[in-house]
Order: sequence, then C-alpha cells, then structure tokens
Amino acid sequence: MITGGCHCGAIRYQAEGDALHHALCHCTDCRRHAGAPMVGWTMYPHDAVKVTKGTPRVYASSEHGRRHFCSDCGTGLFYDNAKMLPGLIDIQSATYDDPDAVPAQVHIQVADRIGWMKNAHELPAFDRYPPQP
Repeated sequence: MITGGCHCGAIRYQAEGDALHHALCHCTDCRRHAGAPMVGWTMYPHDAVKVTKGTPRVYASSEHGRRHFCSDCGTGLFYDNAKMLPGLIDIQSATYDDPDAVPAQVHIQVADRIGWMKNAHELPAFDRYPPQP
C-alpha cells in the first residue's frame, strides 16, 4: 500500500496494489498546474485509491480532465479523465510519503518539454545549496 498527502496534511490518501505505470509528464497543462518543469504521475485503477482524510477540491482543467488538489495549501494530488482513461486515476507521485517507492518508467508529452529540461541531468548538483561567493 502507498500512502501520501498534501503539503499541509489536510488531505491524506492511500493506494492499494501496484501502480500500472509511472510517467514523468512534460505537457503544458501539467507544468502550469504544478508550477514545475514536469510532473510525475502513477496510474491506478480508480477503486484502488481512497482519500482517508479531508476532501480534495476538483478543478475542470479541460473538457473531460479533472485535477484534484488541496484547497488549503494548493498541492496537486490526482488527475482523472473519464473519457480518455475510464476507470483510472493518476496520483502525483511526489506526494507519496515514500516517493522512491515506485520508480519512474518513462517521459511523456516530450513534444511540450521545456528546452532546457532535455539536458537538466547534466547540471551541477549539490546536496543542499551551492557555496556562496
């Protein structure tokens, strides 16, 4: 079982069973909604995911797409699209209590990827902050 929740703790959830897949999405909608260069999504059967605390707010981000988020802190949590992905729901994988629990498998919507993200893995890396000049 996977557990997770929003930044402020108002929303908690659990997902039972194995994720169907874990994709890193670069589409414009995901980037704008999250304010991030990409968003990790793990897909589950809708019935496998239960909100155990609080009630997420739902935003109609497209004709059939629904994004669920915490109305207190703004954390994005779920995405579903009954027409395109019937019976399935995506969880933003960075909201897991253990984000390493389900490794990412694929990048999707790279046609929309921010140009500098293609080589982001080549940038210098620091355990915390870089040294100050």
